[in-house]
Amino acid sequence: MVRLQKFLAQAGIASRRASEEIILAGRVEVNGRLVTRLGTQVDPAKDVVTVSGKPIQPLSHRYVAVHKPKGVLCTRKDERGRALLGDLLPPDWDLKPVGRLDRDSEGLIFATNDGEFALRMTHPRYNVPKVYMVEVKGKVPQTALAQFTAGVEHAGDLLRARKATLVSSNRTRSIVRVELTEGKNREVRRLFATQELKVIRLTRVQIGKIKLGELPPGKWRTLTETEIQTLLRN
Repeated sequence: MVRLQKFLAQAGIASRRASEEIILAGRVEVNGRLVTRLGTQVDPAKDVVTVSGKPIQPLSHRYVAVHKPKGVLCTRKDERGRALLGDLLPPDWDLKPVGRLDRDSEGLIFATNDGEFALRMTHPRYNVPKVYMVEVKGKVPQTALAQFTAGVEHAGDLLRARKATLVSSNRTRSIVRVELTEGKNREVRRLFATQELKVIRLTRVQIGKIKLGELPPGKWRTLTETEIQTLLRN
């Protein structure tokens, strides 16, 4: 048995929070009876669940790690016909990106049809760390790294890194390892912009305990059951 809102999220209808709103709106029936009580238990193997009259089938969930190249968008559609993350995956899987990497960034991103998993990976309350290697023009002073972890205001948002470590530095460039637990829009780039530092290259190398490793750009691999459970226990 599973809670109705979790069943809907696992079926890819919406996130669990959005599924709760769908239930409260009176759009869900179980075995022909309207259900508006959150927490109602259903048996996916026996019960017939419909949303707005449409039967919902439990999905066979897929979880993949993708090495997103620079220039690829983490959206489902693009009116300008630019390359999408979904173009790198089998088209009949219909997987959604988990979170985002901006078009100019590269590295590790997950894709799945499990709405609950996506929520657990992206919502700030779950504190799933994401690690980035950032190549920056010129030298990065320690005062800037201290500002990153202390928190800085930018465009009405408080931006803060969990950790910021200088990996290497010379006259022309520096490499900084940045760890975040909350992914505001373009947060890493905005952090460096507050210190007037120009980002040359930004690569996400780790989510939770899952590392990008040797996965080539544009390629994907299926997450193992052990990896999935490790991420959910984060």
